[in-house]
Amino acid sequence: MFTANTQKDREEMLKTIGVSSVKDLLKQVPAKFLHPAFDLPGAALDEQQTARRMKVLAAANTAPLSFLGAGAYERYIPAAVKALISRGEYLTAYTPYQAEASQGILQTIYEYQSSVCALYAMDCANASMYDGASAFGEAVRAAVRVTGKKKVLCQETLNPQYLQTLKTYFANSAEYQFVAIPSKDGLVDADKLSALLGTDTACVAFQTPNFFGLLEDAPRISELAHKAGALVVAAADPAGLGSLTPPGEYGADFAVGEGQSLGLPLSYGGPYLGIFTCKKEFVRQMPGRIAGMTRDKDGKRGFVLTLQAREQHIRRDKAASNICSNEALCALSATIYLALLGPEGLKELAKANAGAAAFAAAKLSAIPGAALKFKGAFFNEFVLEVKGDAAALREKVLAGENIDIGLPLKELYPALGPGALLVCATETKTEEDILRLEKAIRENI
Repeated sequence: MFTANTQKDREEMLKTIGVSSVKDLLKQVPAKFLHPAFDLPGAALDEQQTARRMKVLAAANTAPLSFLGAGAYERYIPAAVKALISRGEYLTAYTPYQAEASQGILQTIYEYQSSVCALYAMDCANASMYDGASAFGEAVRAAVRVTGKKKVLCQETLNPQYLQTLKTYFANSAEYQFVAIPSKDGLVDADKLSALLGTDTACVAFQTPNFFGLLEDAPRISELAHKAGALVVAAADPAGLGSLTPPGEYGADFAVGEGQSLGLPLSYGGPYLGIFTCKKEFVRQMPGRIAGMTRDKDGKRGFVLTLQAREQHIRRDKAASNICSNEALCALSATIYLALLGPEGLKELAKANAGAAAFAAAKLSAIPGAALKFKGAFFNEFVLEVKGDAAALREKVLAGENIDIGLPLKELYPALGPGALLVCATETKTEEDILRLEKAIRENI
């Protein structure tokens, strides 16, 4: 149900947040994007003619060959994924409050949880969260609740969006302290981490591969944290877990990730899928819901909501989180994707990603005026240092060759200098694509 806001309602909301108009809220958005001009002759066209004209305009868009990554990745999605999630019983499924009327959606959630637990080698998984950043924030909150401690050690090379979301979660809690773990050659400095750990540390929160694509020594980080009595919150790319060590095998207490790589397309930021897992002893600190499998009075298999630490189901002051929903359709996409690939397919996927990135790194680092910034092992992206300004080079190549060469890092990590460029190559990039990238950079650097 939707009830429109009255003019009085809008005026009260604007006054409360301290602006005079909706226009003031949008000042940071360039005017050309707020009021785009379309080549349409006004009322001269009817609806059908307008739709045809819009299709012609849309056809003029040409997608660039993209080597962007940084947390959202172009991946091949098997046709069966879209075909299956488009079935009516999934598109019309609602929150499964009544188990007897929701067996289909409850089973899909159960299968999703089972798949994620197997992938991450963890005991428990919830029905999913909004995205990887919110799952990360919720995991740190859970670690703080469990330990009762106030200091959180965060990897310096963490995805900036994860860190920003985490700090937003604690924005009104000044007593909590967030300390960056210094890096050495792009990786967590184990000696500095050891020195920062103390009896007041709630958890060590890190990501592997990290934002630069480098593989952290996760077992060592976990060992140091647990030795000091701190919990471990690990964020892991699910696409790499076909060959990389899963968080459960190096002792992570909470393990999260962004599930976009599992059958979800790039779509201007979402909807995506927050993966959240934990050890069994922390299951009651897990936000959201957990679906379980049971037997009914006749002995037939059935599915139920086993645990719901949501504010809708228990007293709000007892709730683990105020997130009330899960990304059910996205979780279903991930479940189907994982089932289609299977363990061997996931290994092939990880191998293809690592191979494409390694080939790209070898070719690009051989260009005069370009070199790899870090020496460590990486998965499907790496930092390339180019002569001059990476942002200017990106604009030049995009305009001339319609190739997006990657993400310039000078705004996010000024210490790296203007030439730092994060380049990603997934299984969607062929040898020909990478050679086109090499040629474009070589000729424009």
